[in-house]
Amino acid sequence: MKIEQIYTGCLAQGAYYITSNGEAAIVDPLREVKPYLDRLEKDGVQLKYIFETHFHADFVSGHLDLKAKTGATIVYGPTAVAGFECITAKDNEIFIVGDIAIKVLHTPGHTMESTTYLLKDEHGKDHCIFSGDTLFLGDVGRPDLAQKAANMTKEELAGLLYDSLMNKIMPLEDDVIVYPAHGAGSACGKNMMKETVDSLGNQKRINYALNQPDRESFIKAVTDGLLPPPGYFGMNVQMNKKGYESFDTVLKNGMNALSPDEFETAAENSEALILDTRANTDFYRGFIPQSVNIGLNGDFAPWVGALIIDGNQPILLVTDLGKEEESLTRLSRVGFDHVIGHLKGGFDSWMKAGKEADTVDRISAESFAENADVNRETIIDVRKETEYAAEHVNNAYNKPLSYINDWIKDINPEDHFYLYCAGGYRSMIAASVLQSRGYRNFTEIAGGYTAISKTNIPKSDFICQSKILKV
Repeated sequence: MKIEQIYTGCLAQGAYYITSNGEAAIVDPLREVKPYLDRLEKDGVQLKYIFETHFHADFVSGHLDLKAKTGATIVYGPTAVAGFECITAKDNEIFIVGDIAIKVLHTPGHTMESTTYLLKDEHGKDHCIFSGDTLFLGDVGRPDLAQKAANMTKEELAGLLYDSLMNKIMPLEDDVIVYPAHGAGSACGKNMMKETVDSLGNQKRINYALNQPDRESFIKAVTDGLLPPPGYFGMNVQMNKKGYESFDTVLKNGMNALSPDEFETAAENSEALILDTRANTDFYRGFIPQSVNIGLNGDFAPWVGALIIDGNQPILLVTDLGKEEESLTRLSRVGFDHVIGHLKGGFDSWMKAGKEADTVDRISAESFAENADVNRETIIDVRKETEYAAEHVNNAYNKPLSYINDWIKDINPEDHFYLYCAGGYRSMIAASVLQSRGYRNFTEIAGGYTAISKTNIPKSDFICQSKILKV
C-alpha cells in the first residue's frame, strides 16, 4: 500500500494518491490530471475510483477529466446529486482497492454530502481518514457555505458537524492518521495549522473544536469570527456539481499567442480583463494600461477568484516568458476558463512595438518614514483584520484587499493616500485595481509592513496574532 499526499500550496489543498496491488484511487484531485496520469503509468496501476469528499467550493476538481481519461468511477457521499454519472455511496459502504478497503463515513455539516473516507489496511486495521473539509488540523470546516442549498442556518449546519465529528470521527483510535483537504491559508476554515498530516489522537488533544464541552459551545465556537466566503465559491460548487469544459480545451484556447497589435485589437474589441501575472517588482515599472496585477509568486488563484469573481469574464494574459501555461492552469483550478489569448513575447514585446505603458508610484519604506506625516496623511493598510490588529502604522485605515470592490467607492480620487500590505504583493494588486478604475493619486510602499516595521514610523503596540485568532 502506498499513500501520497499531493499538496498545492497556492490553494492550500491536499489531493491523495493511493495504490495497492495493481489498483489505485485518488481523493479530491485538482483540475489538471496529467500529474496523476503520470503516476499511474509509472506505477503500472489501474485507477479504479475517484473519491470526492464533497462538492468543493474553493477549487474545480479534476474528477470528470480523470474519469474520461481512465474510465475510473467517481464516488460521492450520501445525498450528493451530480449532473454526471457517478456513484452516490451509502453510509458505511465499502470500496475495495487492491488489498485495502475504503469505508464511507457520512459526515454532514460543512456541506450536506460531506464525507470522510476511512482507509483500512491489508490487515483490516483502521489506518487513516481522508477527512475532506470535515476535520482540518487545528480546525473544522466552516458551516456557512451550504446554508442556502440546505435551507439551514449556519448554526444548524454546525450542529450537524458536531454530531458527525462526535459520532463518526472521535470514536476512531488515536493512531489513525488524518489527511485533510486543506491547510493553513485556505478560506474553508479559520484556524488551520501549517502542518498537513497529523494523528487523530493529537487532534483530539489540541483541536479547539474537538475540545468544546458540549454541542452548544461547539456551535458558538465554530461560527464565531467567520469572514464572508470569497465570491467565486458558488461558481466552483456549480462547476463541480454540474460539469465543466475539458482542461485540454481550456489550455488550447488560452495558449493562443497574440502579437502586440493583435493583443491590442482583442482588448479593444472585447470586454476582456488584462491580467498581468508578473511579480509586483516588475509590474510597477511598466505595464499595459488598465491591467490588473496578480502575481504567480503568491496566492494567485484564490486572489483571482476573490477579486474577479465572474468565471465567464474573458481574460487576456500578460506573463513572464514560459509562464503562460502555468498561468492558465492555475486560473482553471478556480474555474476561470475563458482566457482568449496571451501576449506573445511578454511585456518586452509590447514595449518594443512602441505601445503605451503605465507605471505605479512606488516608494521605499525609508522614504515613506522620512516624508509621511501619519497624523495628517491618509494611509490604507490592505492586510487582513488580524494582521492589522497585531500591529500597524499609527492612524492607518484597515481596508482589506478582499473587500476592495466594496471600499473602493469610498475613496476620494482627489485626495492623496499611501497604500501598503505585508510585503508588496497585495498592495500592488490593490494599486492595479485602483488605477484600472481611474484612481491615480496614491503612493504604494515597497516591501509593505515588513519593511515599514524596520523604520522609525510611529506604530501601534504589537499583539501576537495567535492571541487574536484564539477561539
